[in-house]
Order: sequence, then structure tokens, then C-alpha cells
Amino acid sequence: MFSTTYPQKFTRNAQFCAKLLCFLLVLTLVSGSAPAQSTSGQSSNTQNPGAQQNPNQQEVPPEAGGPNSDTGPYAIPKKGEAEPPPPAPERPKKTPGMPDYSIRVDVPLVTVPVMVTTKNGQFISTLKKENFRVFEDGAQQTIADFKVEDAPITAVMLIEFASTWWVLELQALQASYIFANTLKKDDWVAAISYDMRPDILVDFTQDKNAIMAGLNTLRMPGFSETNLFDSLYDTLDRLDRIEGHKYVVLISTGIDTFSKLNLDQITKKVKSTHDITIFPISIGWYAREYCETHGCTGMSHGIASMGMQQIDWLQADNQMQTFAKLTGGRFYQPRFEGDIVDAFKDIAGDIRHQYMIAYHPTNPKLDGTYRKLRVEVVSDDGKPLKVQDQKHKDVKYQVIAREGYTAKHTVD
Repeated sequence: MFSTTYPQKFTRNAQFCAKLLCFLLVLTLVSGSAPAQSTSGQSSNTQNPGAQQNPNQQEVPPEAGGPNSDTGPYAIPKKGEAEPPPPAPERPKKTPGMPDYSIRVDVPLVTVPVMVTTKNGQFISTLKKENFRVFEDGAQQTIADFKVEDAPITAVMLIEFASTWWVLELQALQASYIFANTLKKDDWVAAISYDMRPDILVDFTQDKNAIMAGLNTLRMPGFSETNLFDSLYDTLDRLDRIEGHKYVVLISTGIDTFSKLNLDQITKKVKSTHDITIFPISIGWYAREYCETHGCTGMSHGIASMGMQQIDWLQADNQMQTFAKLTGGRFYQPRFEGDIVDAFKDIAGDIRHQYMIAYHPTNPKLDGTYRKLRVEVVSDDGKPLKVQDQKHKDVKYQVIAREGYTAKHTVD
């Protein structure tokens, strides 16, 4: 029994083991195939990255002209086509509350008042722009503006009123009243008297009665000094702050006694003034004529006590004549009482009837140098102008203009 049964069991056990091994082998193969597929899928994705969509990659249209590749089409610029210009930058927006800014170039403009009168003082009013030639330091200038001035005036009466001699005081007052009577309703006038120092009698006003009232306040002064240079400097300095053309009617003997400034300093100040014309009226001639005919009695503490000589009077006249020439005014020397009235009539006419010529200088430097001026009058054909009276006789005339000006000085 035993010998027959054991081989049979062994055979059955061997068959069972073989089946078990086959089952384990199949199970092993089945369990190993799943990771292989996963790895294969991952490997496939790695080898073909184009299959995945890159969100940062820009799509290139087919008309870009480039070929395709594993990573998609790429653009190649077409030859012969210019790139479009970049768009213009936007205009900056204005910040609320910020003002607009602009650049201004300061071009100098020189204004020259010109009087053309006959020897008798009659104003020649028929001239045109083409009849004038303006020269600065010898170079002819192009006239930019031209007009005949007939407008209200701005003037200052600067009156010498010191205790030198009652005759001079009387003449100064008389001359001041005469000029005040020539004023018109639109004129602006101020009155200043001086002896040792200037004293404003009336500030600028259009009231003729106020001027008269200011002159009436003048009383016998306590000083015999006549500090002309200091007083004129102070007056010019005040007028520099006023716009437009101004006039100074200087009623004086021209004698300076104890001014802090000397003649050179006041002359430099007169040269540097702009838009100011000085018309001096000498009352010294009348004093000299009076002394020759009546004697200089009553001058014990005045001019006589200062030892005035003929050369001193001539120097005084030359000083005032220089003030007139430098500014384009006229110097008057009335010798008699009636001459004073005529002188102020001429001044009133000169002030109200002038040619105003303006030009931009060919030398634009603002260097503070003094420029000499010359004004000529020519006919329409460029030849020297000839003036005739109603009887067709040649009449002599004179051209009155300032001799020069001082250019502005700009410090770099």
C-alpha cells in the first residue's frame, strides 16, 4: 500500500507546486506591467513636450512667414518692409493749479524824442518816418516805431528857491506860475523846490489849482545854499520809477554851492537816465542884467557874498546847457521879464510836439556802455532836407535830440 500510494502523492504535490509557481509568475508579471505603463506614459510626455500647452508662449500667426518646428511656428521678419514709426508721446497733462510758463527774450528798444524846429522855435510837423536817419556809434539803425507825440505830459518843476536874493526868488516864482498856467487837464505835474535840500511842494497831480496852492506855500528860505547837483540827482532818481516819457523843467541859476556830488557824478547820472528830457531855464542872466543896471544891493548874504564872477556864471550856464543836450532838451536864457513868458511858451510847445523814434540797436549787448546818437533829417530822395516858408524862401532849421544814452547793464 505504502509503496504504491507515495509516488502518487508526490506526483500530485509536484503538479500543485508547478501550478503555484506559474500563478506566482503570472501575478508578478501582472503587477509589474502597471508601473511600466505609467513610466512609459511619463517618458512619452518628456520626449514630446510640444504636446503640452505653454501658457506663456505667444501664438504666432501663419502670416508671420516662419516655418514650423517641434516647438511650434516662429516668426521671421519679412525683408523690404519698414517698421512702423513709434507713436508720438502723449502731451503731458496740466497739473491743476499750475500756471502756464513761457520764455521771453528781452530785446532792447531805444526811444529817441526828436524836435525839428526853425530858428524861431516853430515846430516843423510835416516830416515822415522816411525823413529821419538814426545813427548809433556811427552805425545806421532801422526805425521800428515812429509817431508824432501830441499827448498829455508828465513833468516836474524843479525850482531853485534859496535866500540868495529876493530878485531871483521873485523870478523863480513868476516862472513857475507861468508854466503852471500852460498845463492842460490831462497833464501830470509835480513841483519841487530846493535850497540846501529838495522839498516836494506838490506830488504828481492833474489839478492845476493844487500846483498853484503848492507854489503859494513858498516862504523866505533860511538857507542860501543852492545844492543843484544833489537835488537834480534826487529828482531823476524818483522819475526813473515812473513809466513813460518824463520832463524836468529846471528853473535855476545853475550855481551849485555845497552838493555832495560833483559835476562828473551828476553828468554820469544824467547820461544814464532813460525817457527823461531836461529843459533848463536860467534866471542867472536876469540877475546879471539887473546887477549891471541897478547894482547888486540887497545881496549882502547871497550871491554877492559868495564872490560870484563872470566865469562862474558862464560855468553855470554851460552846466545847464549840458543837461539839456544830453537829454534832448533846450536851454533858455531869458534876459528880460518878457523873455521868461516866451521861453515857457516854447517849452510848452516843445514838450507837446515831438517826433518819437524807436529802434532796436544793432549792438544788443547789455554792457552798460555809453552809445553816441546822431539824428539826421533828409528829403524823400535821401538828400539834405530843405525847408521853405510860405514865400518859398529857404528857412534854417535845427534838429534837437539827445546826444546819447547808456545801455542797460546785465551781470552774468
